[in-house]
Amino acid sequence: MADGVSTEEIQAIARELQLVRSQIQTISSQVSEFGITIEALGKQHPDRPVYRSLGNLLLEVEDREKLLKELESSRDAVEEHLKRLIDREDGLRKQYEQMVEDFEDA
Repeated sequence: MADGVSTEEIQAIARELQLVRSQIQTISSQVSEFGITIEALGKQHPDRPVYRSLGNLLLEVEDREKLLKELESSRDAVEEHLKRLIDREDGLRKQYEQMVEDFEDA
C-alpha cells in the first residue's frame, strides 16, 4: 500500500467526517433557532411581556436589551463554533480524498 494507507484508516476518517457533518447539522439548527428568536423578540410589541425559561420556571424578562445582547452573543459564539466545524470538515474531506487516492494507487 502506498504511504501505508489502510482501509481501517480510511474508515476512521470517514467516521470522523460523518460525525463532524452531524455536528454541523445540529449547530446549524441552533444558529437558525437563535435567528428566529432574535427576530421574534424584535417584532414583539414593547408593551407585551417577554418570558425566558430558566430551569423549570418561566420568568418575565425585565431588560429586553440585555436579553437581546445575550441572545446575539450566544448566536455569535455558536456561529464561530460552526465555522470551526466547517473548516474541520473541509480538512477531513481533503484528507479522506487523499487517502483514498493513495490507497487506489497502491
